[in-house]
Amino acid sequence: MKNPKTTREPQYQVHLDHLNKHGSTLLGMHTNHTWHNDPKHLLFSLARYKFAAKMLAGKENVAELGCGDGTGGRLVQQTVSNLTMTDFDPIFIDDIKARINSDWPVDVFVHDITEAPLSKAFDAVYTLDMMEHIEPKNESATMTNIVKSLKKEGVFLVGIPSLASQKYASIDGLEGHVNCKDGDLFKSDLLKWFHNVFIFSMNDEVVHTGFFPMAHYLLAICCQPKMYKYD
Repeated sequence: MKNPKTTREPQYQVHLDHLNKHGSTLLGMHTNHTWHNDPKHLLFSLARYKFAAKMLAGKENVAELGCGDGTGGRLVQQTVSNLTMTDFDPIFIDDIKARINSDWPVDVFVHDITEAPLSKAFDAVYTLDMMEHIEPKNESATMTNIVKSLKKEGVFLVGIPSLASQKYASIDGLEGHVNCKDGDLFKSDLLKWFHNVFIFSMNDEVVHTGFFPMAHYLLAICCQPKMYKYD
């Protein structure tokens, strides 16, 4: 009789060996809830992180604002040298610290970007699904702190649900959304802070350059912060 501790097809033995050596990976608090209640939305969320990972590939020091439980950050870790993850809620930061894998080291701490910039300037800063939670009255202070957290040549990548999508959102999805925008306003507001802003549309897991009013999600890549003078 075949050893029950080996797979019937040998190419899959590596998976069993990994499980026996490392155990199962725990999902983050938010991700666990999503996987239980709406699994497809996890795909949409991770696709946003994959976009960030591809756009920021090769950057040395990168910071995420509003990282939540940190699950998506691992995709960005694959493409950048060093990742720092921050969130203003210590519950999420404690959750990440309890699950940190030594094979995927990450600097993680509590920080409220509405109150102060990060302690050092980064090559890139990104945030997905945070800015729509910032009260409009606090947006200017938040953007000032974000720009101060970037080097002169730094890149800011930001994603938010579109204003048009909100009438289709679930009650849970609408919670805390106080600052969604359409594509044109999203771009014009970001141009107050950056010389160059490139906007993409997103529907489910597909990123494209389509018609803003039909976009469920908006992504922006922002370059050349206006706080710096350029020749």
